[in-house]
Amino acid sequence: MAVGKEIRTQSASIKNTQKITRAMEMVAASKMRKTKDRMQATRPYSKKISQIIRHLAHANPEYKHPFLVEREVKRVGVIVVTSDRGLCGGLNSNLFRAVLKDLVAWEKDKIEVDVCTIGTKGSSFFAGINANLVAQIGKLGDTPHLNGIVGIIKVMLDSYTNGTIDELYVVSNEFVNTMTQKPTVEKLLPVVAVELEDDAEDHFGNKHWDYLYEPDAKEVLDTLLNRYIESIVYQGLVENNACEQSARMVAMKSASDNAGNIIDELQLVYNKARQAAITQEISEIVAGAAAV
Repeated sequence: MAVGKEIRTQSASIKNTQKITRAMEMVAASKMRKTKDRMQATRPYSKKISQIIRHLAHANPEYKHPFLVEREVKRVGVIVVTSDRGLCGGLNSNLFRAVLKDLVAWEKDKIEVDVCTIGTKGSSFFAGINANLVAQIGKLGDTPHLNGIVGIIKVMLDSYTNGTIDELYVVSNEFVNTMTQKPTVEKLLPVVAVELEDDAEDHFGNKHWDYLYEPDAKEVLDTLLNRYIESIVYQGLVENNACEQSARMVAMKSASDNAGNIIDELQLVYNKARQAAITQEISEIVAGAAAV
């Protein structure tokens, strides 16, 4: 029964693939818990420093930091955070679609774009579309450290300080829940002001206020604003890691389920072929007996 042998061989191959996808699903689930804990541990700091920096856009210190000053936009910088590996569903492709929308809009406005990538998938993609890739880094592992991305951030900050770029964005995936990861494009520079709360007004109802700086505004702002950029990019990196493991776990579970469905279908085809072969053999035996 040659047909039955082919079906058994194909079914065995799919079962081996299913074992691999199930193992990858369990590994991704384990890593997701660790990356999720790391992401939740860093979120409060990044949210608080972001709130303070955006309040500073309303302040009026005697020293106005360049990161707080808007200027005519002729060139923008984009830091794109992606994964190093695939097999994580549409995580990276959804992110690329979100970036491409902005790239097309900037191109229409005749605004040039410099791209920095964190993750090998991003490097490959932007190299493939001939984007102006000024810096790239990858293979930071599942437990990335801030020191690993300081260099690539400095490239963009130096470009902004020198006037090479006029705006800076960071693009990464935001972890919503295990089933949902949302691509986000966040403007980092110049700092966008937020609406102040009512209690931020002074006794005269004015919102023109400031912090007290020690030792002075220049020293504090120079350090704080650099830490702000680093913390937001690092937060995007750890969020993207959590998204990657979550998306991979879901993708591998879907692959395992699909493999199981295919195995059931093949088993049904095998049973029908085996039943047809047995029926044919019985018919041949009966015909032979009748001839005798």
